Amino acid sequence: MTRLTTLFIDKEAHKFSAAHFTIFSATERERLHGHNYSVSARIVAPMGPNGFSADYNVYKNRLKQLCDALDEYMLLAAHSPYQTIVVADDNVEVTFNGRTLRFPVDETQVLPITNVTVEELAHYLLAQLLAEGGDEGLVEVELGVSSGPGQTGIAVWQAS
Repeated sequence: MTRLTTLFIDKEAHKFSAAHFTIFSATERERLHGHNYSVSARIVAPMGPNGFSADYNVYKNRLKQLCDALDEYMLLAAHSPYQTIVVADDNVEVTFNGRTLRFPVDETQVLPITNVTVEELAHYLLAQLLAEGGDEGLVEVELGVSSGPGQTGIAVWQAS
């Protein structure tokens, strides 16, 4: 009989601050603003013969690296059907509903997502977490991104 264990990782170091705007339609978006995001993970894995399941330190370090990579950036959604993004000289130019916003290229992350929401960020970070490899034996991984108390999006991966 396989014994499964759930590890929950929710460390103070797993956070990032970033600016963004959420797009609601072809003509409506939020004003530019920022959040102090926090990231947590729930990992389900079988117990090994040595009393461990998944390597807790590996996932703590991966989550920290993912947060550090987004910290203090302007986040933009590359796949939004409502905006265009062009890199021109030292700027990232975003045009939405006839208005162009410019951000320094070295302070902007254009992510392969549809919108900058906690749900999309959760899916993006979960994919990044699992892309590192070495996750053999995992049964399930949930990754949550919170933009403040009571506002969390969670993405789930399950072994097939």
